[in-house]
Amino acid sequence: MDSLSLFCTGALLAGGLYWFVCVLGPAEQKGKRAVDLSGGSISAEKVRDNYKQYWSFFRRPKEIETAEKVPDFVDTFYNLVTDIYEWGWGQSFHFSPSIPGKSHRDATRLHEEMAVDLIDVKPGDRILDVGCGVGGPMRAIAAHSQAKVVGITINDYQVNRARMHNKKAGLDSLCEVVCGNFLEMPFQDNSFDGAYSIEATCHAPKLEDVYAEVFRVLKPGSLYVSYEWVTTEKYRADNPEHVEVIQGIERGDALPGLRSYSDIAEAAKKVGFEVVKEKDLAKPPSLPWWTRLKMGRIAYWRNHILVIVLAAIGIAPKGTVDVHDMLFKTADYLTRGGDSGIFSPMHMILLRKPKEAPSKS
Repeated sequence: MDSLSLFCTGALLAGGLYWFVCVLGPAEQKGKRAVDLSGGSISAEKVRDNYKQYWSFFRRPKEIETAEKVPDFVDTFYNLVTDIYEWGWGQSFHFSPSIPGKSHRDATRLHEEMAVDLIDVKPGDRILDVGCGVGGPMRAIAAHSQAKVVGITINDYQVNRARMHNKKAGLDSLCEVVCGNFLEMPFQDNSFDGAYSIEATCHAPKLEDVYAEVFRVLKPGSLYVSYEWVTTEKYRADNPEHVEVIQGIERGDALPGLRSYSDIAEAAKKVGFEVVKEKDLAKPPSLPWWTRLKMGRIAYWRNHILVIVLAAIGIAPKGTVDVHDMLFKTADYLTRGGDSGIFSPMHMILLRKPKEAPSKS
């Protein structure tokens, strides 16, 4: 091969790498670049070991059904996936129905704004984001409502990412982030004017435990809305295909176990809430929420090649390849769950703490 061919080949490879890292995938706009992928609070040399530890939880299923084990389980998961989520998906770690003529980002924002509209808060009210992640929904909701939003996440790395994003967006005066377990929140009784959770309480081993904590910190008469991950009325526990899909979603998303849609209101009533409204936002006429996963197949392979390259040259932790592969397989299970109608990530329930109710201690 002559020198010109070598030069052209080298230039093509360099240009291709630049294209992968800096052009494809709007990582810069989302706040995370491919070259900055990490294992969250896990040191780079321990990412693969922690990935193996994460999977070991599923060999001891009884342990992940207990409140004592769940915090470590979920914290490990979000250390492993936060950077990949933010790089490939954005700052809002949840789904939303497709909207004709709207981008995924706009559809996501509208889905978030609907949550705060449902709980009827006013500018200056203090509201709680139960499981805030890196704060994408928090910032959209604060900007839309001008309420003061306090978010809680169990993952310290996400706390730091959220605070950085809040400051960058100029919303740090409205957005506060606390590291903690939403099963034992460090907030006073009757201290919030409203609360919401967007696809977060699915990580609780018992839904009534997190609902009881939200009930405790809400002021009497205040509203709470949650978008829940559930199996629908179409799910059949005696159907092997259905069981495989649901177990695949549970393993790939750090879930102690998916609940049935029919269990949600009962859990809320058990801790004292009044049910104001309940609706599966994924059902028609809403357009499919999972089309984004289908449309992302090419992007996945592009990103996976990049992750392999970055891991091979020592920029990304070795275990990042395993984590990225796990998330792609999980996306397939989520798509199958959406296509078959046996799974919904947005079963909405709107609850009120009665005005005369005493606080729950």
